[in-house]
Amino acid sequence: MAGSGVSRYIGAMAIASPSSGDPRRRRFRRIPVRTLAPNMVTLLAMCAGLTAIRMAFEDRYVLALAAIVFAAILDGIDGRLARFLKGTSRFGAELDSLSDFVNFGVAPALVLYFWGLHELKSVGWIAAMVFAICGGLRLARFNVMAEEPDRPAWASNFFVGMPAPMGAITVLLPIYVTFLGVPRSSVLIWSTLFYTLAIALLMISRLPVFSGKRVGTRVPPELVGPVIVIVVLSIGLLIAYPWFCSRLARLPIWPACRSACCPIGAINSARANRWARGCAR
Repeated sequence: MAGSGVSRYIGAMAIASPSSGDPRRRRFRRIPVRTLAPNMVTLLAMCAGLTAIRMAFEDRYVLALAAIVFAAILDGIDGRLARFLKGTSRFGAELDSLSDFVNFGVAPALVLYFWGLHELKSVGWIAAMVFAICGGLRLARFNVMAEEPDRPAWASNFFVGMPAPMGAITVLLPIYVTFLGVPRSSVLIWSTLFYTLAIALLMISRLPVFSGKRVGTRVPPELVGPVIVIVVLSIGLLIAYPWFCSRLARLPIWPACRSACCPIGAINSARANRWARGCAR
């Protein structure tokens, strides 16, 4: 009797199938490829940021900076790719935020510390930690502000504070300067300390920074010809003089231009705010 009861119980378990509402079945549902593709780009960017830390530990700062710039490029691609493929998800947003903290908060801080801030001992380590923490705070505030429903329309063209990728590339300016032949002296190291703290404060400030998201979406008809000529000329110079273009790309004018967006953004934001208030009246 006991054996027959056990056999009937096992048979019933084999025949019975979990209902469609079983949470265990929903847990293993298939994920579309269009959702995975942006997350793979984000993970690739995180690998670039972690590789930058390794390159800095091995005193290969050219590759370290190139890895951070590559991570910044991928950071600008993954979000657009997700919106293009309609594969946005809460998981992707959280993964992107974590990747940005590693790539633009932790990696630049450690690169600067291995490069020269370690000579200042604890003071240099504190500056590196402050930059990494400010990068995390900047990203947390961005996530919170992105969910605000009452945000004005003109504010979508401005960042609040220096963006994390911009801060990561700009804070590495002292290393760019040494690539141009400037000796790494104690004056440069102390200047790097205060410069790092200044960039960290700009990241968590309320200063509006021009984002440029609406620039380049449409080209005026009178500028189509010049734009084509500039693009063709740039490609031709890159093919004919690759080493000259690579040296030109190392110049510190690019982070300086990005830093100049801070006051320009503040002026444009004030104008847009006044215009919005005038329309409201």
